[in-house]
Amino acid sequence: MSDLAVKIQSDLVTAMKNKDELKLSVLRMLKSAIQLAQVEKGREVSLSDDDILVLVRRLIKQRAEAAEMYKSGGAGDRAARELEEIKVLEAYQPAQLSDEDILKIVARIAEESGAAGPKDMGKMMGKTMAAVKGQADGNRVKAAVQQYLSQLAG
Repeated sequence: MSDLAVKIQSDLVTAMKNKDELKLSVLRMLKSAIQLAQVEKGREVSLSDDDILVLVRRLIKQRAEAAEMYKSGGAGDRAARELEEIKVLEAYQPAQLSDEDILKIVARIAEESGAAGPKDMGKMMGKTMAAVKGQADGNRVKAAVQQYLSQLAG
């Protein structure tokens, strides 16, 4: 079992003992997603911390989209609940990179790959997302890559 899976299980038990309904609910959902992914992958192969981080990011994205839909539908209380769930899930994410750090990574990758302008967006995104490994949201990375490539073209 990965270190992150052990931490999630430990936090789940603590949330039960403390009767923390929000955290308990979110961690049960996360544990369920981990177990489902484990079944899909096969019993003999255990999930790595990176696999679990992918699941956490997916759940955060789902919660953000649901919160947005609830807000636009006039269900502010449900949107608030989704945002609270995101905060619980974010505790299991690695520290996020600053915009400045993302731009440095983008500049380094552009130099290495010889990117010349917006036409290189695809190859830049793939390499940059691999370099940040969950330490930055894809939308932030996309904005940084677009900004950098448009400066090269301009």
